[in-house]
Amino acid sequence: MSGGCPYAHGETTGIGTGDATGDRGTGNQYVDYARMDTLHTIQHPRTDSPFEMSFILISQVKELLFRMVHLEVDQARQRLAEDRPEAACRALGRAVRSQRVLVDAWESMNALPVDEFLEFRSILGEASGTQSFMYRLLEFTLGNRGTAMVRSADLAAFPELAAELARPALYDEVLRHLARTGLPVPEPLLDRDPAVPYTPDEGVEKVWEAVYRDPDGHRPVYELAEQLLEVAYQFSRWRATHLLVVERMLGAKRGSGGSDGASWLRQINEHRFFPELWTMRSVL
Repeated sequence: MSGGCPYAHGETTGIGTGDATGDRGTGNQYVDYARMDTLHTIQHPRTDSPFEMSFILISQVKELLFRMVHLEVDQARQRLAEDRPEAACRALGRAVRSQRVLVDAWESMNALPVDEFLEFRSILGEASGTQSFMYRLLEFTLGNRGTAMVRSADLAAFPELAAELARPALYDEVLRHLARTGLPVPEPLLDRDPAVPYTPDEGVEKVWEAVYRDPDGHRPVYELAEQLLEVAYQFSRWRATHLLVVERMLGAKRGSGGSDGASWLRQINEHRFFPELWTMRSVL
């Protein structure tokens, strides 16, 4: 797409009257509002395999779901900056619902016979789902800000990625909110460089431990912690299911994006968002 990502440039559409892209209205309000006719024109298989079309469709569904999750995570971040933890929890709860659909989406991919997948796998070349702009934006927003899997060309083509690295991640806003409630979050974490990957901190673990030892005394923060953990749990479920599907379809072959395939996925499965919420359980 020569004009770049529509999301990146704020492209808007008309309802039933066509728009700047040249699409004509159909006279069907539902179709025109959500551009359903356009939606069904953007799949372009390169082989005759019907399974390739299925692969493209489910990949596009997952991409849209990444965007839905990101929308809610970003809302939660904004609400925490306003010290509205209840509203943040509602946004995170909506994110979790979309995450569950994302996990279930692997079932459609899992039904793809390995011999049929191999018929068109070669045309993917170096393409990989980890190159998804929206997936990477979601990881950045949640707090996983390692840039090893992001090319400099991606940062240039999709300025939202670079802009996100300059903003506090969701977990940064969580810790700032905790500090404003009077909890002893270590001072250096409150104004740290947001572009630097987060390092687990023993002081933060102690803060979460205090919250969980007295949940009634910290009810809004406790509820926030539980919602954060559910988001992290669902993300890890998605990664784990991804690993199982890859092992079923590819075994130990290298990944299409040049990674070590299942081996790389096993390694990334060890990552946890909001790490002290996990390690704190060992000291309760």
